[in-house]
Amino acid sequence: MPIPESDIQSAQTQLDAHLREIIAWHFSPESGCPYWLDWATKNFDPHKEVSCFADLIAKFPHFQDESLRDLQPEVWVSAQFKGKPFNIFETGGTTGMPKQRIGWNDYKVDYSEFSDKISDEHFPRNHYWLMMGPTGPRRLRLAIEHLANVRGSSCYFIDLDPRFVKKVISNKQFDVARAYMDHVVDQAVTILKHRKVSGLFTTPKLLEALAEKIDLYDAGIRGVFCGGTTMAPQYVRFIVEEVLEGRIGFYPTYGNTLMGLAASVPLRPEDKFSITYYAPQPRAVLRVVDPNNTATIVPYDTWGRVELTTLTKEFFMPRFLERDEAIRRAPRPPYAWDGVAEVRPFGAMEKNIVEGVY
Repeated sequence: MPIPESDIQSAQTQLDAHLREIIAWHFSPESGCPYWLDWATKNFDPHKEVSCFADLIAKFPHFQDESLRDLQPEVWVSAQFKGKPFNIFETGGTTGMPKQRIGWNDYKVDYSEFSDKISDEHFPRNHYWLMMGPTGPRRLRLAIEHLANVRGSSCYFIDLDPRFVKKVISNKQFDVARAYMDHVVDQAVTILKHRKVSGLFTTPKLLEALAEKIDLYDAGIRGVFCGGTTMAPQYVRFIVEEVLEGRIGFYPTYGNTLMGLAASVPLRPEDKFSITYYAPQPRAVLRVVDPNNTATIVPYDTWGRVELTTLTKEFFMPRFLERDEAIRRAPRPPYAWDGVAEVRPFGAMEKNIVEGVY
């Protein structure tokens, strides 16, 4: 059932109003952060020139993420957050200085909202979760625990260092990578054998490796919340039908430290296992743009590069070109805005890309 045009217009109106609020926040001395206040003095005053999302696309250049590596975190502290200790989350960083985003409550907002999108049948309340994935400096660790807590549950953790895995794979030390994956999976098997767990968060490759060592359904798993990027339709079919045997709920998501969490819509037969994700608009907006003309979005059901705009009081990031490509998809209930499908690393068909355990 298609989304009514009136709903699409309403969502656009809401986005434009939210954008004006965020612009007012980040570019006012009473509430803004040093980075954006300084940027406005050198470029233009968004108060005067940006009143809708189309203006943002027309006026702002692409955000350069080097500033998240090169600058000290206090330049991102809004005036009204000054003096409040913040979380420091990292993304990337296989070599050199990683990108860092600071924050206070955004991850809680994102994952509290996501809780409403998962079924009590697959993620029973007041029970236990297991996260097998990146912890340490990643936002994901706190986010998954918050999600479990929102649902009255507690969470076990198995740590994973994706930077190490990418490094050894890049060095063609495949035996080391396999041994490390086995080490991580063995820890998860031990937890599942000795503790009651119904909900699992992990990456697609780790999920597959775990299922080779233990029957997930018999171990008590009823729902799998799966993060990561590349999940082609044939691989999704394999996970749903072979790994989860059609008995365990499957909730793939697309997210990162800079955006938050884009939820997928439930798979229908006509989707043919092609997963589509929808951003948590208006807090974040995803566009699929022409790589050669990034001001232009591609037609529906066409591949393009993913562009992210993040719009919260904690973090403003306009028009960041992700290192991903995707298929642009039309709005679909309950989302009255565009989606991104079959996300994979940008240029994946032209070059060999190391994704490690994702």
